[in-house]
Amino acid sequence: MDFGRLSDLRGVDFTLPPDHPETANLLARAQATGPPQPAIYVGCPIWTNKAWLGSYFPAGIKDADYLHHYARQFNSIELNTTHYRIPDAPTVRKWREAVPPGFKFCPKMPQSITHERELYNADELTTAFCRAISGLEEYLGMAFLQLPPTFGPEHLRRLERYLLDFPAYVPLAVELRHPRWFADTGLRDTVFALLEALNKTLVITDVAGRRDVLHQRLTTPVAFIRFNGHCLGNSDYRRADAWAERLASWLSASLHTAYVFIHQKDIMHSPLWTQYFLEKLRTLTGLEIAPPKVIVQPVQGSLF
Repeated sequence: MDFGRLSDLRGVDFTLPPDHPETANLLARAQATGPPQPAIYVGCPIWTNKAWLGSYFPAGIKDADYLHHYARQFNSIELNTTHYRIPDAPTVRKWREAVPPGFKFCPKMPQSITHERELYNADELTTAFCRAISGLEEYLGMAFLQLPPTFGPEHLRRLERYLLDFPAYVPLAVELRHPRWFADTGLRDTVFALLEALNKTLVITDVAGRRDVLHQRLTTPVAFIRFNGHCLGNSDYRRADAWAERLASWLSASLHTAYVFIHQKDIMHSPLWTQYFLEKLRTLTGLEIAPPKVIVQPVQGSLF
């Protein structure tokens, strides 16, 4: 994730801002409809992480086996491949069959819808995409609508119309990137209220160069968090502590589900950050989510 990434972190305040006032109200209303046990899903944007061969993946596996082994390390994925093409039914079936029970895919909406057409005249493509990913069945978490930085508040009505018409059988998370969505408090809160009314989850992005998108406003009882780390420096661990504490607070207030997707420039850092984060979350909440771990590699026999 290059959006908001900085090479120099000096002067960046990584403190999590306080919750938006409406977050507590939403969680209070969600208490009556909450599941018996909240769900936490953690993952990366892709599964073809060749750097994990010989550590988190067995050495020498075929490309077709990457998802199988990824899904034994993480219980979710921010599925970037769907941003470039709508998958066909056999592909979706292979994905579904490769993962264990409880795994969740969060497919990113195609760029043809979000970046090329900017939601205009995209009904047929949207229907095709939603029908395709619905083939994931119980393994579908939510679709992920990432709007480009050029899509600003002048398109609010277009966004509202698109969300009103979006197929109800696919849960949807929405990421707003244009700075003007957040610059005016009145407009910002109007958009937040719209998403809540339409039962669409607003993405929270924790990235160094755009602290305005760290709005801490839940619009559904689902938190969808995109975390952009920086080489496992001290700030990454402090931020892991802060997010574990904030999620523990939201979970105690009846948050239903949390998705946390980790973006690290060096993919070897993602499992390490996840191990630390999940252990901190377990300490605070008692929730046991299996962390990624280095697997024992087979040893070839000696000829001597």
